[in-house]
Amino acid sequence: MLSPKILRRQDGSTIAYYKSTGRSPGIVFIHGWMSNMTGAKAVCLERWCQAQERAFVRFDCFGHGQSSGNFYDGTVGRWVGDTGAVLEKLTNGPQVLIGSSIGGWVALLAALKWPVRVAGFLGIAVAVDFTEDVIWRRLSHAQREELSSRRTLRLPNPNHGDPYYITQALIADGRKHLLLKDRIAVTCPIRLIHGLEDREVPWQTALRLQEKIAFPNITTTIIKDGNHRLSRPQDLEKILKIAADLIESIEK
Repeated sequence: MLSPKILRRQDGSTIAYYKSTGRSPGIVFIHGWMSNMTGAKAVCLERWCQAQERAFVRFDCFGHGQSSGNFYDGTVGRWVGDTGAVLEKLTNGPQVLIGSSIGGWVALLAALKWPVRVAGFLGIAVAVDFTEDVIWRRLSHAQREELSSRRTLRLPNPNHGDPYYITQALIADGRKHLLLKDRIAVTCPIRLIHGLEDREVPWQTALRLQEKIAFPNITTTIIKDGNHRLSRPQDLEKILKIAADLIESIEK
């Protein structure tokens, strides 16, 4: 694989990315937390867009993959800023944002902030309000006290990998970007897909999100045996079909 290109932000940080030129609307893929732009969904979508001669960008958010920054200094707001920089500097015309997990939350926030540029949104196991509704809610009183006093908290990895840390900054910043408490004024066609066997983000989150989004052009697909990653061949095929349906809706 060729080395990624680098986009430099005003603060000196760098965003690693891959870009394919093509027709509009283009697609921008936003990966999930503790993931990166080399995952199966990102690469599959890139190849699909290249076959259609459709513009496509995948990139690593701050602190992930080959972009600069310490992962533990990352916040939702920071990743929204990265997405805005990608939209401004690397794309032209209307774009469809496809976000996976926390990348879906980031994409929704970007759609609210740059409505003129975002023509559609596809959310894959969207982890909207994840820092509050999943991370914070699952912490014990003792863990919350430790996070408050030390500003970091070590947690076991549910996937049996290395332990990871939660920062107070991540939780505090997340509270500035919560969406499910009010109506969500996104003004573009939306498609959501979620696995019924998701053990990280409850599948009911997709239904709550559909209820809160004000725009009427929205559909939700539940994969009965799907997990959080939704990266099996049959999951990828379903994602491509939903993406094609979304683009068709936009182009009508």
